[in-house]
Amino acid sequence: MFMLESHLNADQNRAVAEFQAAASHANVNLFLAGGAMRDMLGGFPLRDLDFVVEGNALKLAKAVAEKSGARILSVDENRRVADLLFPGAVTAEVGMSRTEKYAKPGGKPQVTPAFIQDDLRRRDLTINAVALSLNRGSKGLLIDPTNGLADLTARELRATHSYAFYEDPSRLLRLIRFRVRFGFAVEERTQRQYENARGAELEKLIAGRTLYEELRNIAEEPNAGEIMHELEQAHLLPIFSAALDGAKLSVPAIVKLEKLRKLLPASNGIRPPGVGPFLFVLTEKMSVRERADLIRTLEMHKAEVELWQKLEVRAKKLEHALKSPRLKQPSHVYQVLVKAPGDELLFLLYRSQQRTVQDRIRNYLQKYYPTAQEVTDADVEKAGAKPGTPKYHKLKEELIIARLNTRKKPVPPPPVEVVAPPGPGRPAGPGRPPGAGGNAGAGRPGGQTAPGRKAS
Repeated sequence: MFMLESHLNADQNRAVAEFQAAASHANVNLFLAGGAMRDMLGGFPLRDLDFVVEGNALKLAKAVAEKSGARILSVDENRRVADLLFPGAVTAEVGMSRTEKYAKPGGKPQVTPAFIQDDLRRRDLTINAVALSLNRGSKGLLIDPTNGLADLTARELRATHSYAFYEDPSRLLRLIRFRVRFGFAVEERTQRQYENARGAELEKLIAGRTLYEELRNIAEEPNAGEIMHELEQAHLLPIFSAALDGAKLSVPAIVKLEKLRKLLPASNGIRPPGVGPFLFVLTEKMSVRERADLIRTLEMHKAEVELWQKLEVRAKKLEHALKSPRLKQPSHVYQVLVKAPGDELLFLLYRSQQRTVQDRIRNYLQKYYPTAQEVTDADVEKAGAKPGTPKYHKLKEELIIARLNTRKKPVPPPPVEVVAPPGPGRPAGPGRPPGAGGNAGAGRPGGQTAPGRKAS
């Protein structure tokens, strides 16, 4: 538990506490599992929180959302899984502890409630099959039925069972994604299972909606360009779109986008960029018809399509606001950008040709936003307002504006006096300035030489 708390930021710790309180009130067993445990035990940054509950996960998600102000982003009714977004840009998934049986590869699974050990054994890779009890009677207990901790230590990717890729062919894509992200080796038997599944062309059975979800996961990766390159080398891109199997895939453009994305620190309150900018860059060279085919293949919802295809229009409005000569103070730029969605910020960093726009976004991300975070609740209370009151938010904004507009610019270091080395004629001595050597022309105006001597 100490390791967990030290790995989480303040907003993530609050989300864990909200789930613990709700699970305790509902009298159900709660566990942290999957990617969150893998990243914590492996020493990687925790990107998402993955909760498993031995009970009604959707009811628990609703209770947590109502109390904490989190927003439910999506719900899988069959698997009883919900995705939530908490204040502070913390993302979490909560799912029912379950087993899954597949009538055919890539088909819809038959889901049955189960205990946590059975839930872990049905997962894809052993490193994703570790859980931590968050319950009062067993808090801190590590549950590892497939020995995933040993594989994390050995830096190996191992399937939990022999039919992992046959049950869910999307795990073929996940194997490549995790191999690239972590730099782990694929265990020998798992590699054979992968090759057998590819030989049976099981990748063609991946459902369109699952393809979209995997593409969305790739968009969140810090090395998305390398993952797309590996998928291209493995001849897996045509299952997304035939147009990606060739010159229309621009890996350098994706690499540029992921570098810019790193300017938006994770969990800093800026709304997540999402998959929109990634899809824009991925399809930049596609025709209108090819984009339409991709939308149909991925079974994208209307709102998801609009977040991608209307991104440029939305970002242009923000770009116009940022070009305004009225933005003379840091607080003016801050007030324009503090409510701007992350996908628009990222898009303008990638696409805008306006130097003023680029500079203002970078100043906001690197200077103004961090400065605004220096204003704490204690500062606002000291100024005379209590959290939760109407006066609080107004006063906090006033304190932030004052802090931004009175930021002290870094004091440049004093100039370093450059002392010339002694001249070749004789060393510098007391009373003789350094460099006053045997060159008689030294120190003469314009570098003139003494009469009778040639310039060397």
